[in-house]
Amino acid sequence: MRSLTTLLLSLLLTAVAWAQRADPAFDAMGSVSLAFQKGAVVLKVPAGAHLKASFMEVAKKGGPGAVKVGPLPATDAKDEIGDGIWHGTVRIPVRGEGLAGTVKLEVTYQPCTEGEGGVCFPPTTRTLEVKASEIPSAAPAAVAAEKPAVSPVEKTAEPTAPLASSLPPAQAATPAPASGHSGLVWSLVLVFLAGMGASLTPCVYPMIPITMAIVGAKGSGKARGFALSAMLVLGMAVTYTTLGVLAARSGAAFGAFAQKPAFLIPVSLLFAAFALSLFGAFEIALPQGLALKLQGDGSRKGFGGAFLMGLVLGPLSAPCVGPVIGAVLVGIAQQGDVFMGGLKLFVFALGMGVLFLAVGTFSAALPKSGEWLTRFKQGMGLVVLGFAAWNVRLVVPDWANFAMWTLVMLAGAAVFGAFEAAEGLVGQLRKGFALLMLALALLLGVRTVETYLKVDLLPKGGAAVAVQDEHAGWMEQDLEGALAKAKVEHKLVLVDIYADWCAQCKELDEKTWPDAAVKQWISQNAVPIRIDTYAKRKDLAQNLKIAGYPTVVLLDAEGRELRRYMGFMKPEAMKVWLEGK
Repeated sequence: MRSLTTLLLSLLLTAVAWAQRADPAFDAMGSVSLAFQKGAVVLKVPAGAHLKASFMEVAKKGGPGAVKVGPLPATDAKDEIGDGIWHGTVRIPVRGEGLAGTVKLEVTYQPCTEGEGGVCFPPTTRTLEVKASEIPSAAPAAVAAEKPAVSPVEKTAEPTAPLASSLPPAQAATPAPASGHSGLVWSLVLVFLAGMGASLTPCVYPMIPITMAIVGAKGSGKARGFALSAMLVLGMAVTYTTLGVLAARSGAAFGAFAQKPAFLIPVSLLFAAFALSLFGAFEIALPQGLALKLQGDGSRKGFGGAFLMGLVLGPLSAPCVGPVIGAVLVGIAQQGDVFMGGLKLFVFALGMGVLFLAVGTFSAALPKSGEWLTRFKQGMGLVVLGFAAWNVRLVVPDWANFAMWTLVMLAGAAVFGAFEAAEGLVGQLRKGFALLMLALALLLGVRTVETYLKVDLLPKGGAAVAVQDEHAGWMEQDLEGALAKAKVEHKLVLVDIYADWCAQCKELDEKTWPDAAVKQWISQNAVPIRIDTYAKRKDLAQNLKIAGYPTVVLLDAEGRELRRYMGFMKPEAMKVWLEGK
């Protein structure tokens, strides 16, 4: 009976491993349809798979004229490492100038299958031939871009049969998350709050009562005060909405480029410069002569004067509002949607105008400006600096990530007064928070040194041990050395083929390799090695016949392949596969 139970259990686990293997019916070329329809490159991926945004690119190959690509549609989900992904149908607008004959478009994309056994295929480039007459010119496409899209990512009506049948029923039927109306609402709310925050900066806040007195809103009655204030806010809205439209139009030219390090790193440096401005290192201001010319003689009574004052209020408040509005504009440029760009900056202006409306309507007395305004401005700088670090978290080495967050924590400690005398309960609490940030900065600084020099300066415990030891004893990249070691020790060679962008590779690292039973089998029977054939050992990709990531290969000491598996596998199934059952 015991033998029968063992046999049945082995058969069951073998069946699980078979069911979890990467779907043999999915092919990076054949399973992803590619066409040109109604002025757009259209890619369709079957249910149970997705396309990664970070590798999506459309480029023209030779011939006369030029094409402008984008904006890319918004992603509808994120994978395990936080990269944006699309399900179903993806439409990428293409516009042309001076094209003739047949235009060759090179379309690069990266597909991944999902669920147990999911695998990421290497980025695939295909050529699409399109008649020049089918590609709309730049002018009509720009007009069409101003219309808000109903849904940036369409869903396929039915899953492709082979792939759907290989997935569990619940997963095959699960639709991709819809791009939410609630996401738009929250985005507008955040922009509105950013506008309110901008009105509290030292460059704007003290100007509010003065400005309302200049346009004649204060003391003129609630109805007229509200009307004059509304005209001033409308003038502000015109200025900022124009900026939003211009930012979106510039963004449409580099849709796919906005996902790459060549764009993300300069943007983060721009955010860091904005943060330094908010910290008081320098000011973003108009030349004094131009500022005085915009201010005029101070006589701006009436509705026309209020509207004109609103138009020039944006440039006049540039020293403090510039970094905030700049951060919003960069986000709009990345999205490249003209309608949404104008809408967001319009909402920003409304948020910035709330205090102007309140003062002009009710002749309200604002609290006096002082140290609290300076700290508020520095707090906004800290948020902007944190976003600069977060924006490049996936494209810089680990030690650089730790170093950036060390600087953010040090800046936070200074902003909250770690090096200042504290008075009263509020002052003591603020300083305590500042000292906590200083302690975090010191710890992150130590981790920076550890990661860069690959040394241990502090004892590791808990989760840190798990992360550090998941590949303890594994060789890196040196397949030749692993084979030589296997001959000496009379063992097999277990090869884990991975890529840094592969989400399923991360899942394998976190869930399967740390398993005690799997680790025990490996230590007794194999020399384990990890190889990045996408970036570090490209020479081995063809020899090992790597078609997707992750791929696990078991070799004998002579380098002969015994078996392979492509995709993620749970620990119990991996144990069965390793034993060859």
